[in-house]
Amino acid sequence: MTQPAPSAQHNGPDKGALTGPADAPPQKSGGGMPALGLRLDVRILSLLGVLAALILVGGITEPDAFLDTGNLQLILTQASVIGVVTVGMTFVIISGGIDLSVGAMVALASVWATTLATQEYGFAGIAFTAVIVGLAAGLVNGVLIAYGGMVPFIATLAMLASARGLALQITDGKTQIVTVDSVLDLGLPDSYILGIPPLVIMFAVVTVVGWLILNRTTFGRRTVAVGGNAEAARLAGIDVRRQRLYLYLLSGLCCGIAAFMLIVLAGSGQNTNGNLYELDAIAAAIIGGTLLSGGRGTIVGSVLGVLIFTTITNIFALNNLQSDVQQIAKGAIIVAAVLVQRRTMRGRET
Repeated sequence: MTQPAPSAQHNGPDKGALTGPADAPPQKSGGGMPALGLRLDVRILSLLGVLAALILVGGITEPDAFLDTGNLQLILTQASVIGVVTVGMTFVIISGGIDLSVGAMVALASVWATTLATQEYGFAGIAFTAVIVGLAAGLVNGVLIAYGGMVPFIATLAMLASARGLALQITDGKTQIVTVDSVLDLGLPDSYILGIPPLVIMFAVVTVVGWLILNRTTFGRRTVAVGGNAEAARLAGIDVRRQRLYLYLLSGLCCGIAAFMLIVLAGSGQNTNGNLYELDAIAAAIIGGTLLSGGRGTIVGSVLGVLIFTTITNIFALNNLQSDVQQIAKGAIIVAAVLVQRRTMRGRET
């Protein structure tokens, strides 16, 4: 007898087979992309609501100080540095990784870029050095994790300690003052464009580029696929190790850019720069909707998370509240965000 064709013997694809574009991330059943988009829109709207409520609180408690143009510019400027770091962190977390060394990399890049030898090369020398040092540190993280098989937590923790130690050694515990006028001028009101500080514009550019990469490129789809299911991504033809290397390079690049921005903002480089940036960046990404387990996240949500934390800090400072109260408030927000994530995930599984 003639045997039926193999395809007629199966109701679906073979086990382990992947259908559709090789780079497309696995989709959840029971709702598809429209439902996912709706959930993300609701989350973004919720974050905008929280930010609006904070602005209202600031306007009520300290109307003259909080709503002053200079104070609003200050909030955006302070959010810009950690915001750039958070963009890189968002990519890493979406891929299922973590980077505990971002603050230390910012410190190392800032002190290396402000040595007397580097400052002799002017604006270009400082900017180039900050970016290159950030990339080099990110490369070390990427190689150790992607090709050395180290757990991201351990590898980046080791980088945190090493980078902090090297930054301390370079500065000998002293503050390195920047004497290059073209760098310092970027932080002055005269350099503002239509009332917008240059650092805020840099942050906006990084945000837009990050959004385009994550949502409109193969690299972004591969990042989501690796975070959703690394083995499935490998079977789909994605070089998972190389992708992870690129992601930690991206994180290092963002740290280098943030280091240069911090140099402009502070007018100096010191080994304590970027202190606790890793916690702030992770927290901002989490409340912005990025899953710590990987596979989902948004650049817009992370940026809103940064703005929320920066606004909270500013309101507390204007109302003369202690820094420990600020930390408690941030911790409560993080816990609430994680609980919301867990509840959302359970709802999607049922």
